[in-house]
Amino acid sequence: MQTKQNKVKPLPSKRAARQSARRRQGLLTRIVFGILALGAIVAIFFLLNDGGNSNQQIDGVLAHPGLAREHVNGPVVYDQTPPAGGPHSPAWQNCGVYTETIANENGVHSLEHGAVWITYRQDLSASEIEALQTLTRQSGFRLLSPYSDLPSPIVVSAWGYQLQLEQADDPRLGAFIEQYELNPQGPEPGAPCTGGLGQPG
Repeated sequence: MQTKQNKVKPLPSKRAARQSARRRQGLLTRIVFGILALGAIVAIFFLLNDGGNSNQQIDGVLAHPGLAREHVNGPVVYDQTPPAGGPHSPAWQNCGVYTETIANENGVHSLEHGAVWITYRQDLSASEIEALQTLTRQSGFRLLSPYSDLPSPIVVSAWGYQLQLEQADDPRLGAFIEQYELNPQGPEPGAPCTGGLGQPG
């Protein structure tokens, strides 16, 4: 009479176990290095493209650092025409399109909130003014108004920065707005540009 023998699966050898562990470790190492390499590529891309957010040089932009920002009552004498920041009224100018001049002190308060203020000479052509109006209405943080005695036909200002332009289709105008509208380096970017003074058109 033959007895059944239990067949026992042979245990893997220590050598096979070590090889399996090395394979798993090698795979894990390759995954980690792949992630690190991908991170490095992304970092290099953003450095080469200046992070997409850092200030890039726009030809002709004048910087005015260290501007005071206290609230004052009454008129203020500014160093720039129009002002690019400084002491200002407690009330801001509602953003939008104006066909009459506005007070410097209210416009500067809007700059403090991250607005871009586009000013133009009153003798600018109707087509140029219309182009500026269209551009201004594309965002709730843009302000447009005529301005007397400008140093150029168009001057665009943000808190601490300013650019003089000859015409509305200058590509630097769009670049300036893209860079400095709601500039995080400004005093109060994103504070309201409504609920203040004025009724823009």
